[in-house]
Amino acid sequence: MRYAGQVQQDERALPTVWAREDRSRREQPALSRAQIVAEALRLLDAEGMEALTMRKLGARLDAGATSLYRHVANKDELVELVVDEVFGEIRTSSGGDWRSAVADVARDMRAAILRHPWVASALGAAGMSYLGPNLLRLSEDLLVTLEAAGFPLLPANIAMNTVFAYVIGVATSEAAWLTMLQRGGQSEQEWTARLRPTIERATRGYPRLAALYEAEGARNPEEVREDDFEVGLRHVLDGLEVARDRDRIT
Repeated sequence: MRYAGQVQQDERALPTVWAREDRSRREQPALSRAQIVAEALRLLDAEGMEALTMRKLGARLDAGATSLYRHVANKDELVELVVDEVFGEIRTSSGGDWRSAVADVARDMRAAILRHPWVASALGAAGMSYLGPNLLRLSEDLLVTLEAAGFPLLPANIAMNTVFAYVIGVATSEAAWLTMLQRGGQSEQEWTARLRPTIERATRGYPRLAALYEAEGARNPEEVREDDFEVGLRHVLDGLEVARDRDRIT
């Protein structure tokens, strides 16, 4: 006998939702996978990853757990779907300068993570999220752009992953910072001003850090984050361009 939430062993050969057939395409159940993903995204945006449970999501959809388990075996598979939904918000462009095209993707990815700060914690634990159709589309488009710019396929993949790693690393820290501010009900400027005396005490005896914090303290924290991201992204692209040109020569 098969109970709700249980899946036959052959269906669990690959622990990812992308190995599972979307039954809504042939069975037309009352609750679709798209509805489940949309509501899960709203729940995550409102309350964060710790609030997401199959029971709570079912209640929001006015459906029992059985209806959800027709589409996903567990919460991990649900997270795979919602993470790929976020990747669907990232745009790509064809033609033009490769640096501009890659930079636009990087900015869009950062913006998507900051719109959905919970996704930062999910990216490293979302199973086989790289098999989602939106991330596959994004990756294919970037590889086409990089190959057209002179990167062979394998180096193009390394270049793409380097950009992704930079964006995810920076945006994860930003998302954690902004989430803390939201919970505390304070602006970046208010929190920074409140923290300044603690920073000054902590950096005594560390003259370079003290000078750095003093210089940054006179600037708008949001502008600092924006400028730092752009400078770092430029450094990443500069490095990739040097590597491409070096490989062309050797």
